[in-house]
Amino acid sequence: MRQGFAHQAVLDMAPDADPGAPGAAITTVLCGHWEHEPPCPVASHHTRAERSGAEVRLHILFATEPHLEERVRQDIDRALARGELRGPDGGTTRWRLRLSGPSEPSPMEAEHLERLTRG
Repeated sequence: MRQGFAHQAVLDMAPDADPGAPGAAITTVLCGHWEHEPPCPVASHHTRAERSGAEVRLHILFATEPHLEERVRQDIDRALARGELRGPDGGTTRWRLRLSGPSEPSPMEAEHLERLTRG
């Protein structure tokens, strides 16, 4: 049975870079492409990005089987460590990973995490 988990990361990105690109990179690693039919095969997930100047903080919620938790975290780290994503327009968004690791979901995210465990 799937359980919910949270992960966080801090990136450096140019102020005009697309803050959604790292989330798309995560989806690409977890699902094969950022455009796919649900459900996600390994881990249903959602990424929220918050920008402050050149710093982008990511908060990733995901749901997977408990024995796959570490694999999913490693996949997230691998996607972010690549430091770039080529978008559908052919442009490349780049970033530098500063920090990545487990986090606790906030009480406000509990409902969203519950939906992910069902999907």
